[in-house]
Amino acid sequence: MRTGLICKKLGMSRVYTEEGIHIPVTILHLDNCHVVSTKTKDRDGYTSVQLGVVNAKDKHISKPMKGHFKKNNAQPKVKLSEFRVSEENLLENGSELSASHFVDGQYIDASGISIGKGFAGAMKRHNFGGLRASHGVSISHRSHGSTGQCQDPGKVFKGKKMAGHMGAANVTVQNLKVVKTESDEGYIYIKGAVPGPKGGWVLLKDSVKKSLPDNLPIPAGLKSVNSEINEEKASSDSIDENQNTDTPDISNEAPSVSSKEGDSNES
Repeated sequence: MRTGLICKKLGMSRVYTEEGIHIPVTILHLDNCHVVSTKTKDRDGYTSVQLGVVNAKDKHISKPMKGHFKKNNAQPKVKLSEFRVSEENLLENGSELSASHFVDGQYIDASGISIGKGFAGAMKRHNFGGLRASHGVSISHRSHGSTGQCQDPGKVFKGKKMAGHMGAANVTVQNLKVVKTESDEGYIYIKGAVPGPKGGWVLLKDSVKKSLPDNLPIPAGLKSVNSEINEEKASSDSIDENQNTDTPDISNEAPSVSSKEGDSNES
């Protein structure tokens, strides 16, 4: 079990495949995602990783949270969230995660706070069909109908589907496909809709109902690891260029040799 990511929803757009197929996507942004603290089985009874995103100013942080960040030698963050992980996938404090934590074509689960709709009727809130729209119904076409029972039990049970506040609840959408990721800029493109308004926080985790691909970064997609790989590639490319420049150009030296031979013959 790996850790997830905390992303900000930017909105929806579209991408096209090489065949010209249009895919609607939701764009998520990952900004300064660091490991703030960890919990171990010996000390806390379970293993987890607490992530924080977007650096915050000290004046916007409460005193208890200032002590929490100071204890873990972490930069204050705007948004914190905890992810349960297996013991072998624990991360060190201060590790920075990148968008390459998820790979193209992978299925994930996205959780977020849905858009609040305010007070809504039973038909809109619970998709009821309503009462008859013709004879026999008077000014109650969109009513939810009866709610209680007879004298026994003589009450309305809790949880009855009725009119009330709609939205602004934690919603999880499963089996969403990752179309592509841009690790340098921190963008993740998800096929379909993701719960929450623009600018809302979304928690991404590996899908629990789909098999995971073999090329997943374990224990996580760390930004420092990716940067080291890029530096190694850049250094190897520079070495190759230096080797190419050090080799002498035989074609340029050939005319000078022939000219010296001609001068010696004339003498």
